Amino acid sequence: MKALKERILKDGKCLDGGILKVDNFINHQMDPILMKSMAVEFVRRFASTDINKILTIEASGIAPAILVGYLLELPVVFAKKKVPSTMDNMLSTKVFSFTKNRTYDVCVSKDYLRPGDKVLFIDDFLANGNAAKGILDLVEQAGAELVGMGFLIEKGFQAGGNELRKMGIHVESLAIIDSLDNNKITLR
Repeated sequence: MKALKERILKDGKCLDGGILKVDNFINHQMDPILMKSMAVEFVRRFASTDINKILTIEASGIAPAILVGYLLELPVVFAKKKVPSTMDNMLSTKVFSFTKNRTYDVCVSKDYLRPGDKVLFIDDFLANGNAAKGILDLVEQAGAELVGMGFLIEKGFQAGGNELRKMGIHVESLAIIDSLDNNKITLR
């Protein structure tokens, strides 16, 4: 997606260790106009897909997922990275975060992810695919069907995207980073 790629090159910052910082327009301060455009693009790319629920993981996936849900007029569920004391009827899995360098217990209520649901997962980043695989586990535990995964930015130099595609998952990434070597952003 041209607008996202241009914004990454203009405002994205590389940090040592292969980290792309986009907190000034995606995951801390958000650009709602760009976010809406990205949601419209996801709707276009998944137009022929039968979906009845949008799923994401907190926190940075919530904004794009809400906009996709709004455009498709579908409910949005977000998996939580901390088990709430009020949640009892839940599914859970473990997810390792590359950025935070820690493992989370990720959970979702069985009341909101159910057998027969046709789920589209939306998130901000795809790197090693840990969050995506955790979501896939939750969807399978629920007896639901994962119909696709949409990511704002994919780190194409990490294994996650290829692994998900080899599993037969319909993956759409709006921008793919080929390299962050020498703290320089190279887009596909």
